Amino acid sequence: MRYVAAYLLAVLGGKTSPSAADLEKILGSVGIEAEGERLKKVIAELGGKSIDELIAQGREKLSSMPAGGAAPAAAAASAAPAAAEEKKESKKEEKKEESESEDDDMGFGLFD
Repeated sequence: MRYVAAYLLAVLGGKTSPSAADLEKILGSVGIEAEGERLKKVIAELGGKSIDELIAQGREKLSSMPAGGAAPAAAAASAAPAAAEEKKESKKEEKKEESESEDDDMGFGLFD
């Protein structure tokens, strides 16, 4: 991912087809030592292609991926009544506990 980002930065900087030295310079400026094999692969894959077209193709691929929103929503809807009942029970228990703790101080507060 670093190498692709460096390639995109070089293109944004005005290089139409960045070289390995350009990418090494960008990566080196942030303290990353570049690996030759990865640089060659990125340059070979992206070389001669329009970055705008590559980004458009990537967006199309991402838009076709399912987000998975429907299944968790259905599961949450079926679990909601059970959760509501549990909350009601826990509130009743809390109220009982509070009344017992009020009896411990016999009506006298710390700052009364």
